[in-house]
Amino acid sequence: MVSSQELADDLAAETADLVALLEPLPTGDWELPTPAPGWAIRDQVSHLAFFDDAAMRAITDPDAFRAEFAKMLAAGTIDPDTIAEQLRDRTAKQLLEWFGRSRAALVQELAVRDPKERAPWYGPDMSIASMTTARLMETWAHGQDVADAVGVSRVPTKRLRHVAHLGVRTMGFSFLLRDRPAPTEPVRVELEWSDGLWAWGPEDAADRVTGPALDFCLLVTQRRHLADTRISVHGPVATEWLSIAQAFAGAPGKGRPAGLFPA
Repeated sequence: MVSSQELADDLAAETADLVALLEPLPTGDWELPTPAPGWAIRDQVSHLAFFDDAAMRAITDPDAFRAEFAKMLAAGTIDPDTIAEQLRDRTAKQLLEWFGRSRAALVQELAVRDPKERAPWYGPDMSIASMTTARLMETWAHGQDVADAVGVSRVPTKRLRHVAHLGVRTMGFSFLLRDRPAPTEPVRVELEWSDGLWAWGPEDAADRVTGPALDFCLLVTQRRHLADTRISVHGPVATEWLSIAQAFAGAPGKGRPAGLFPA
């Protein structure tokens, strides 16, 4: 297992890349629309900061997190769109400072925790290792929305392996989230990377997913439609999975329409 410090270091590096993208933006650009319907760049950043604070509470005070989660569910305010709307009174400067402060504290806390320790979340409880990976995935995915909004192509890093791993591990979750039975048939996933192949699942599995690692990560974080990727899918289980794949917690995501970002 990768150590908590190593995972936290990767999260810090992913954070630094996003901050480097955000810092030069003129204040007005924070209002630019992103591919997420109704969300501007400001909403992508407030979302990350809000859930960083939630993650810190989940780790350091699980009972307080559960109580707050129950309160939000009862009030119907757990919806990300509702949260984003409530935070739109903050300036770009305030949002960037909030994100930087909350993320730094969270990275520091995650680094010293036992990677097997578990904490509550907006779904099943998660290990600290999975929590760190999930925050990295969220940072990368929302960072992609920011990059798309300003027309920047980001250079993929090997940190994508964390995102891909989470995407594979959440296959069953993607089905259960939509009230479908989790498949028992295995799926072989083979992803192309510059220094070789990343693979999961038995080599002889009938269902297979192959293609570039970047495209798979864009797909499982619902930043691209399958039709706009170079991912090849073989078998009924793999086909159904990639039509609903979701590496993040919360309600079933709507994804992106086909043709928005042709491969």
